[in-house]
Amino acid sequence: MKVFKQQQWHLLFLLILLSGLYYLVKQDADLLQGQLWGLSTFSWLMITIAIPILHQIYVLICWRLELHYKSLTKTFGNKAFPLYKAGFSLLFGSRLISIILLAISNSNTAEIGSTFSYILSVLLFIPAVYLFYSVKKYFGMDRAYGLDHFDPEKVKNMPFVKKGIFRFTSNGMYTFGFFLLWIPGVLFQSEAALFAALFNHIYIWVHFYFTELVDIREIYGE
Repeated sequence: MKVFKQQQWHLLFLLILLSGLYYLVKQDADLLQGQLWGLSTFSWLMITIAIPILHQIYVLICWRLELHYKSLTKTFGNKAFPLYKAGFSLLFGSRLISIILLAISNSNTAEIGSTFSYILSVLLFIPAVYLFYSVKKYFGMDRAYGLDHFDPEKVKNMPFVKKGIFRFTSNGMYTFGFFLLWIPGVLFQSEAALFAALFNHIYIWVHFYFTELVDIREIYGE
């Protein structure tokens, strides 16, 4: 089934990442210190890891069903893309919110230092903001959401963007956009939040290589 093309690799790398995280939790007691709103850091960590998995499975299913079968358009008509974007935005926002709450729950477990944490947060924030500016100004938010899966004939004739942050990398969104997820762990000096950010940043590249890149070749050709 085309929906699950290359997803055996997605599953394999996800299991490797989860196994690595399990090993770290077992080896490092600081990862489980603290609580927030009556929930332990372990519970917040599980939530923070579950959300990106749910998010990327959501994108996979929506993209592939629409690209290959037009399932969402057949079901929702011209509301298909706006509804998909709403779900995407909710899940992406939840990634950031959950990692902030995890960082608060597990604060002061990483030896970073207040001054350095502020400096590093600014250094992470600047390219992330420049990325979102570049996406809005040059790339287009709808293309960033995955418009090419809903209207491939329209998007595949658009030129590749080489302006803004895309002068430096063709994939600025995954390279720089996920810097935002590192900031809560840095600011609150939370070891658990830093490892959750690392999981997010590696896992989005799993999505790129085994979902998005496969679809790019399907839409645009090799």
